[in-house]
Amino acid sequence: MTALEWPANWQDRISGASCEFCEGGGQERNDYGARIFLGEYVDGYLQSADIQRGYTLAIWKARHVVEPTELSDEEATGYWAETLIIARALIEFYKPMKMNYETLGNTAPHLHTHLLPRFEIDPRPGQPFPLLAQTDNEAQMPEDRFISEVTGLRSLLQAD
Repeated sequence: MTALEWPANWQDRISGASCEFCEGGGQERNDYGARIFLGEYVDGYLQSADIQRGYTLAIWKARHVVEPTELSDEEATGYWAETLIIARALIEFYKPMKMNYETLGNTAPHLHTHLLPRFEIDPRPGQPFPLLAQTDNEAQMPEDRFISEVTGLRSLLQAD
């Protein structure tokens, strides 16, 4: 097996020098989706790419952090509590068979969790979701469906 290498700019990425989440944080809509949750610790973004219904990112919104272990106990509690608020809304809205929580950061090393509802019709039932780094070439949800889902999720999340 051939060993692969981390990207040449990996140190810049983990330092936050070129962090797309730090640079683009706080927007209502970004290149990947729309904010459905505005918390103290987390912003939740429903992804507009037609990868999986309800695919959402819960993104740490304070200083640049790579690992959840870098958070204080209070921050960690806030991060996970708000991530679960978003997950509960996704479960209520989409009614999936299972919810996956993936805290990776291998492409964008800024603390975030991928929330992936899993359904009866699924690309890999009973296995991890085949999530790949987005390339900006993904098919997008029809705009009317996307706006409808964003509106419905925001309504649920504002009720909390």
